[in-house]
Amino acid sequence: MNDRIELHDKLKQILGSEYVYFQPPESIKMVYPCIVYAIDDVDIKYADNKPYLYARRYILTVIDKDPDSKIPNELLLLPLCSFSRAYTGDNLNHWVFILYI
Repeated sequence: MNDRIELHDKLKQILGSEYVYFQPPESIKMVYPCIVYAIDDVDIKYADNKPYLYARRYILTVIDKDPDSKIPNELLLLPLCSFSRAYTGDNLNHWVFILYI
């Protein structure tokens, strides 16, 4: 995946719906299940004091009412994606992943 738009489209495909949100404002009413993601960091490699390679790090969160959701398993199949943590809040299940692209 080369850019955020490709990532967004891939996440919609995995989710099977349009409910994928990039850095949503607090005022938005989300529909569940959904995937929320945001840029978290940029990993830059240097040679001769110049950047030659970089990867954007995204934090992806699957939010679902179903504690046995299959969506987290699908995210784990993405290259350079790793599971970070899981938690519940407001009677919703959250799975957090780190993805480099």
